[in-house]
Amino acid sequence: MPVPKHTSDIFEILSKGQFICSNSSKDNFRKLYNIIDENFEDLYDYFKAINLILEKGDEYYMFTRLENKTDLERKIEAAFKWIDILDFFKAVDHSFGAGYRFTPSDILIKLSVDVDLKNKLEGLKKYAGGKEKHAEILDKVLDQLRRDNFIELENEITNSYKTLSSFHYLERLILSINVPESIQK
Repeated sequence: MPVPKHTSDIFEILSKGQFICSNSSKDNFRKLYNIIDENFEDLYDYFKAINLILEKGDEYYMFTRLENKTDLERKIEAAFKWIDILDFFKAVDHSFGAGYRFTPSDILIKLSVDVDLKNKLEGLKKYAGGKEKHAEILDKVLDQLRRDNFIELENEITNSYKTLSSFHYLERLILSINVPESIQK
């Protein structure tokens, strides 16, 4: 089974829990996305042999693994965090999603006039290492999103960010939660 010569680059990124997105502003990520797209079956088989499952999302690729119970509990805790973060950004703008462009200063301006948004950001303090100022909390959350490859700093001068296709993963995570009617009441 022939694998592309960039397989090690793909492994380096995906094995860290990151995503490779089609709409990345980084040329090498877009190139790797196209390589995976063209060689998906071979790469799927190659990584499956080492217990990694290459999965295709909506314009992104990622690795998953079969998990034991303790890993599953850790993932549930992480899901709670992502639910809170997604809730905050959807409160900033309902259209917040893949391709959305923003600056932290835009969000901070909205905080000054929206008490609900301010309360949601206060709720994210637990993920920001106990930071007190709104700008610090927002910076920590944005840094987490950037490290996990859900957003990219698109312009360092204007401090503007672009939301990547991998953001669909978070949206699908929330949409996949099914609460039976008997529990809702």
